[in-house]
Amino acid sequence: MKSKMTSLVGATLMVALTLTACGSGSGSGSENAPAAGSGSTSSSTGSADPNATIEVGSLYEPQNLDNTGGGGQGVTEAFNGNVYEGLFKLGDDGKVENLLAKDYKVSPDGLTYTFTLQSGVTFHSGDPLTSADVKYSIEKVLAKDSQSARKSSFTGIKSITTPDDSTVTVKLSTKSISFVYNLSYVWVINNQAKDLTTSEDGTGPYKLGTWKRGSSLSLDPFAGYWGTPPTNKGVVFHYFTAATALNNALLTNAVDIVTSEQSPDALAQFKDNKDYKVNDGHSTTKLLLAFNDRVKPFDNALVRKAVTSAIDNRKLLNSIWGDYGTLIGSMVPPTDPWYEDLTTVNPYDVELAKKQLSEAGYANGFSFTLDTPNYDPHPTAATFIKGELAKVGITVTINVITADEWYTKVFKNHDFAATLQEHVNDRDVVWYGNPDFYWGYDNPEVTKLVNQAEQSDTTDDQAALLKKANQQIAADAASDWLYLYPQIVVASSSLSGYPINGLNSQFYAYTIKKS
Repeated sequence: MKSKMTSLVGATLMVALTLTACGSGSGSGSENAPAAGSGSTSSSTGSADPNATIEVGSLYEPQNLDNTGGGGQGVTEAFNGNVYEGLFKLGDDGKVENLLAKDYKVSPDGLTYTFTLQSGVTFHSGDPLTSADVKYSIEKVLAKDSQSARKSSFTGIKSITTPDDSTVTVKLSTKSISFVYNLSYVWVINNQAKDLTTSEDGTGPYKLGTWKRGSSLSLDPFAGYWGTPPTNKGVVFHYFTAATALNNALLTNAVDIVTSEQSPDALAQFKDNKDYKVNDGHSTTKLLLAFNDRVKPFDNALVRKAVTSAIDNRKLLNSIWGDYGTLIGSMVPPTDPWYEDLTTVNPYDVELAKKQLSEAGYANGFSFTLDTPNYDPHPTAATFIKGELAKVGITVTINVITADEWYTKVFKNHDFAATLQEHVNDRDVVWYGNPDFYWGYDNPEVTKLVNQAEQSDTTDDQAALLKKANQQIAADAASDWLYLYPQIVVASSSLSGYPINGLNSQFYAYTIKKS
């Protein structure tokens, strides 16, 4: 099962693994703060208590409170949309919505974006929001010392100007239909704020209460919030280092909700209990067997297809997650606009795998080393894969390494034959269009399709092009996408209005009600 170290976008690795998105043309935003996305659930009975504090259980404590300084998954979960807001937000259904941007316009050539800010917005310090803060926030992501996972998404920015306090104009060097989507990940911060690793100054519906390292982080409603106020009196994130302790806290009512259940074996005690609701949502976390497509034998697509067909991904998924999780056959989860079920492209078929190996010149198999991160579920998956590939004559040596070693050896130096890793972001199939990415997949047609998609005039055109790219990537077995993690949110039956889909670790708490 997955540990709290999960993700390339954690505090240790902070790798930019998201590039493309939707959002083009002009938009109009709501005057109020957004409601929870369509993926949220209402499960309580009775009237809501506006004075209730929502007790949230999580395995993801922040490393610090600065999202551009290595804060990790925990700070995103607690602060994104709750404490900090962006010009746009990503709803629980994966759609982009206006937030601090009241509206925006795009020039006919697609290179100039003009954003008009919401009026009456103040930071938690009391300072008014101005265009200078937006400019500062984007430039903070792009700064040399920034560890933001979104940094590479904004390299196309040519200039940012502020014609007046409520207007921001951004000029791009190249057309990018993903620009608005990418901005949903930029937290707007007061340009006068100091020491954001231990404090905050956002515009969100909550302000930071108390952070007790190793224990909890509380959020209190912000009385000066510009939009619709929270439906509760506040939120406390309680942090645990073990799934068992987290589940016990839920059973004893020490917490009201678990943002991401990591112990599927423990779910029976909640599923058969009317006091709890188990929600099976979609995550964006893919577990990959990533080949180094630059080196033999994995430079041969037929070999990669054979390895993929030799591994029973369904059996692996069931052994770790039981009845939860999804096989997708590609890098694209169901919440992405260009999703297709491609599980039949490289089906589990041992005889087919043997035939493909023979055709590729490896009738007697071959040997390779599998670099495996030392946290769950990687060692378990590596052992399973070793057993599966032995059936077709392939010998696997498992090399267990730390997250830091993985980052240096695999991601930076490309010194590997194959590796296991989780990729947590949505809309990240575009990395297969970059031949310099760590796995070295290089198909000129895919690169062309990815680039054309980014230059699209409409999101429909973008989706069509990325579907074609994804189909080719699957046909080439660029990686083996072992499975998509489930997003299992377990909550007290007294709660409603909480998000259930795990989109990049965000957890909007402002619409949660407790009866």
